[in-house]
Amino acid sequence: MSQQLPVIVAGGGIGGLAAALALVRQGFSVKVLEQSPQIGEIGAGIQLGPNAFHAFDALGVGEKARSRAVYTDYMIMHDAIDEYVVGRIPTGEAFRQRFGNPYAVIHRVDVHTSLLEGAQETGRVEFRTSARVKRIEQDADSVTVFDQTGSVHRGVALIGADGVKSVVRAQYVNDPHRVTGHVVYRAVVDKKDFPADLRWNAASIWVGPNCHLVHYPLRGGEQYNVVVTFHSRKQEEWGVTEGSKEEVQSYFQGICPRARQLIDLPKSWKRWATADREPIGQWSFGRATLLGDAAHPTTQYMAQGACMALEDAVTLGEALRVKGNDFAQAFDLYQRSRVARTARIVLSSREMGRIYHAKGVERLVRNDLWKGRTPERFYDAMEWLYGWNVGNCLAA
Repeated sequence: MSQQLPVIVAGGGIGGLAAALALVRQGFSVKVLEQSPQIGEIGAGIQLGPNAFHAFDALGVGEKARSRAVYTDYMIMHDAIDEYVVGRIPTGEAFRQRFGNPYAVIHRVDVHTSLLEGAQETGRVEFRTSARVKRIEQDADSVTVFDQTGSVHRGVALIGADGVKSVVRAQYVNDPHRVTGHVVYRAVVDKKDFPADLRWNAASIWVGPNCHLVHYPLRGGEQYNVVVTFHSRKQEEWGVTEGSKEEVQSYFQGICPRARQLIDLPKSWKRWATADREPIGQWSFGRATLLGDAAHPTTQYMAQGACMALEDAVTLGEALRVKGNDFAQAFDLYQRSRVARTARIVLSSREMGRIYHAKGVERLVRNDLWKGRTPERFYDAMEWLYGWNVGNCLAA
């Protein structure tokens, strides 16, 4: 009977849909439980390294994602006080040759849409909305999930891809989150309203004392993503709210006019008070495992949150393939293949936030870090991150 049951995926975001695609490719049917009233995505732009495109290809949606992305010519970091170029990394042909795929920027909704279309086209994925997981029970052969409406869902296994405030993680791990005190404001601005002197085909960051600003093109250059981050003066609670133009303009003192103009552009903002969790060594609990932000919530400084969820999904699928769809063995292999890599992202992201927001003498050290570095040396330093692919994902 268990062979006729679906795999249940808690969460219909990027990680959940990627997991559904990976599971279907291993012969399973899937039931996705989404807590929202509809399957969708919020947010603005995200950055995609070559590792993300390797994952899209492995999940069968590479062309969908590629058609919606904007391919940058370089990544660039400026000092937001004096406009000094801290680092500039070309992401053109040499980059693609090195890593086998491009660097790109894309609207989060377009990533989600590409995965959703892929899942719907399989005919093997059922979606249930307004179905927030409340409690999980297991026996030797199945998992039973109870949602907040009282509905009961039985499956052969459970993938907890229910985000940074995962109910699945809360039941099995129940660890505290770590509020950073860093607040992120995100918005999308139409090209006609975006400063002509900043319309670069690049993933651009301006780093300043206790703050930074990011911008890059979206949707064929018709829109621009604008992200600003600052250290809050008040005690923060983890979550997303509507932003206040007055609040964001009260920060960023001493920032050069060219960068500061970014904060005056958006007509409305979304405000994220950020948090992460300490990395954990166990994600799998019987017939349940964690994936994406539920497994390794991180801050945004490495621009790898969505990429790691995509990698997780591909690795889970490969572990099932190698272990003949034996969930106990596959979950163990999946976890061993992912824990150290994703923990490195969480910890590196914290350190990168410190580097971005350096002040005083630390700022001077930061500005000297990559002086004179060639593209090849940058690429060597990125090999651990962008060299991931389906062929090496089970390295553990």
